[in-house]
Amino acid sequence: MTTTTGAAASTTAAATGLAIGTEQLTKRYGTRAAVDGVSLQVPIGAIAGFVGPNGAGKTTTIRMLLALARPTAGRIEVLGVSSSRPQDYLPRVGALIEGPAFYPGLSARRNLEVLAALGGIDRRRIEPLLAQVGLQGRERDAVKTYSQGMRQRLGIAAALLPSPALLILDEPTNGLDPAGIQEIRQLLRNLREQGITILMSSHLLAEVEQIADWIILLNRGKVAYQGRMDALLKGQQTALIVGAASADELRIIAAVAREQQYESELGDGQLRVLAPANFAGTLNQRALEAGAIITELHVERSSLEETFFSLTEPPTANTSSTAGTYGGAQ
Repeated sequence: MTTTTGAAASTTAAATGLAIGTEQLTKRYGTRAAVDGVSLQVPIGAIAGFVGPNGAGKTTTIRMLLALARPTAGRIEVLGVSSSRPQDYLPRVGALIEGPAFYPGLSARRNLEVLAALGGIDRRRIEPLLAQVGLQGRERDAVKTYSQGMRQRLGIAAALLPSPALLILDEPTNGLDPAGIQEIRQLLRNLREQGITILMSSHLLAEVEQIADWIILLNRGKVAYQGRMDALLKGQQTALIVGAASADELRIIAAVAREQQYESELGDGQLRVLAPANFAGTLNQRALEAGAIITELHVERSSLEETFFSLTEPPTANTSSTAGTYGGAQ
């Protein structure tokens, strides 16, 4: 990993294609390794989902990226700059960590004016940002009157004040209702279209699956997987869910699938055939030839949550009982 400072940093980041890169990043507290040899790659222009259960090391990693915690070992580069010189990259990084904090009696606009003055940022950025995050019309209201979703959007506006190339968000949808989650999701997509790279930690795996195009799965301080989201899900198991008019016809369809070397499971008036999506046409034709009419046929794919547990839990583990460990960002 190279070490670059000053104006050449953006050139280095562009050359490597990475907004964030770490090598064997480690953080120990006594004998416990909160982060254990983590090597991350976050491509420029991606929305990267950073997921894992409580205690996985997500927040600790983010704090090291932002120079809020010192690594025990390993190296970090952010926007082409070594973490040994955080002053050279932090002005181009926006962050929302562990919930936004504002003066509750001040308006959204006034809060941003205070932050702009402290950071030496042009106040003319404030109005466009308020519009961008959907707070126009409420910008003069006291923040104490805001919903949780509005506070989160104001927090993102504050993180965007310095015109960052990289936005780091710790649980941006935490505590939001479905409408609020949808608003934040669309906002992040818009920011990506503007060329901003986003690293978003979350314990809501279904939410990350819908918005991220790059995924980092962290478990017990180690990387379980990182890469494109579609590549991760594409390699996971699919099944064909089949319906028919009678149980006898379903048994015929099961026999047809077995002849093609695909196992199946019968239950709740449906047949679940463990086969790829492209087998659906063949199954339909062969079943008809065997005297069974398929009345329902759709593809079932593994969710990100199922994929995560398949990568991080022992084969004998009961993953349904561990799903409750997703309770907050760590």
